[in-house]
Amino acid sequence: MTSDAVASPVAPDACLVAHGAEDSTPAPLRSLVVVYAGQIGRYLAEFAAACDYRVTVVEPDPGLAEQARAWAADVVPEVAEARTDTGTDFVVTDHHRDDLGVHLRDALGLPSRWIGVVGNPRQQGPHVESLAALGVPPEQVARVHRPIGLNIGSRTPAEIALSTLAGLLADRTGRPGGFDFTP
Repeated sequence: MTSDAVASPVAPDACLVAHGAEDSTPAPLRSLVVVYAGQIGRYLAEFAAACDYRVTVVEPDPGLAEQARAWAADVVPEVAEARTDTGTDFVVTDHHRDDLGVHLRDALGLPSRWIGVVGNPRQQGPHVESLAALGVPPEQVARVHRPIGLNIGSRTPAEIALSTLAGLLADRTGRPGGFDFTP
């Protein structure tokens, strides 16, 4: 490296952590409510926990909830039972469940930072009709993001979860995501 080299914009502490030093920076308080405990939900909960999110999984089906307890510390049957605050992100991981609208309606009534539903960006999400049928006003329906995550061409449950969490992190920090590192 010559003396003309530009200083790295990465903090020295981040470099030390990348090389195995323990991170002394306190983790920011972030909460994620994962609605539905399918494969995407499992990966999303695991990835989010590794990124210091406090994760709650909402699974109304008792059998699926019991299975989720093997990989999630906090599993509740209803959105209303999730611990939330103004920094909470909600991700609904299955847009085919009959109770989709109810869970989204309840999430819209709780403190949160962000609410989204996985789904194909080329189709209108079924949440729009479900919420309208429950009497949710259009301006509240518009708060629900869909599609979600970074556009990485994800296909598998793990890839969908990864792109979703990466999108949430980018949104939290006001970054566009992708490979543009311009400040």
